[in-house]
Amino acid sequence: MNSLHNQRGVALMGVLMAVVVLGLMSGIAGSSWKSIVQRAKEEELLWRGSQYRKAIESYYKSSQGGAVAALPTDLEKLVKDDRSIAVLRHLRKLYNDPMTGNDWVVIKDPSGKISGVRSSSELEVFKQDGFDSANSAFVGKTRYSEWEFVFQPTTAQKVAKPASKTQ
Repeated sequence: MNSLHNQRGVALMGVLMAVVVLGLMSGIAGSSWKSIVQRAKEEELLWRGSQYRKAIESYYKSSQGGAVAALPTDLEKLVKDDRSIAVLRHLRKLYNDPMTGNDWVVIKDPSGKISGVRSSSELEVFKQDGFDSANSAFVGKTRYSEWEFVFQPTTAQKVAKPASKTQ
């Protein structure tokens, strides 16, 4: 009878060890899956943010009828630009922030017009470098909320004309 109790104890220890190992493996798989999902959302953030930047640039450059180029006053104007007779669509639809699933944080210029968007996510980024030239400012940023997809209108520089020579 004594050897039977010892065998039950060993079997119980074996089952407990298997449960612990299974739990550890599940935890590792879960954190790996979380990283995979976050990396995919990060790539989607880069794509969607770039789409907003391009749409704002398109809106700015498409002023018609001699109107002064201007930034949009709200994001809806990117989907339906009614400044002319033919309605323009600079963005197919309004995309949510892929990191949070919510609306973007809107970045405005000093006059209150929209110049860009950014995420409100405070998660740490995976991608630290290797950005394209449009996103080169993201190098070294540690949070997604620091990635600002902004269109900067270039201001026309006044070139001084050389003084004409009179003879």
